[in-house]
Amino acid sequence: MLQERSNYTLDREKALADGIKIVASELRLVEATDLVAFIRTEQFANIRTLVNASTELYFKPDTVCFGLAADVELKWGGPPSITLDMEFHHMRVNVYFRLVLEAVHASIEIDYISFEEGSDDPDENTRRLVDAIADARLMPAIPSCHGAD
Repeated sequence: MLQERSNYTLDREKALADGIKIVASELRLVEATDLVAFIRTEQFANIRTLVNASTELYFKPDTVCFGLAADVELKWGGPPSITLDMEFHHMRVNVYFRLVLEAVHASIEIDYISFEEGSDDPDENTRRLVDAIADARLMPAIPSCHGAD
């Protein structure tokens, strides 16, 4: 029997997806064949290196990381679907999730989330997640416009 996802779980998945969509875009720049090869040959250190390179420009160190497990769905005549186990840790919010990368989109499925000293109010905990994601993000560098004097 499938368990129905609650509204707050969906809200949290959307918040996390919005927060790391740039990372998913970066990872989709990697050749799918390379990711498939790394997964099939269990070269998880290579995947961790790719994930770290994709997160370091956008997130504080050690806030978003590869969870050391991955899977690939590859069918004849169809595009691959690559699933990476990922983790988010910041401001006493811990999320274990799967990032699913496909040809034209990506998605998030939260496996487990914990809020240290969490609230009994799910909406408050969701706000904590949103705040933690925002705080973990690095601000993009603003290009300077120096004119010649």
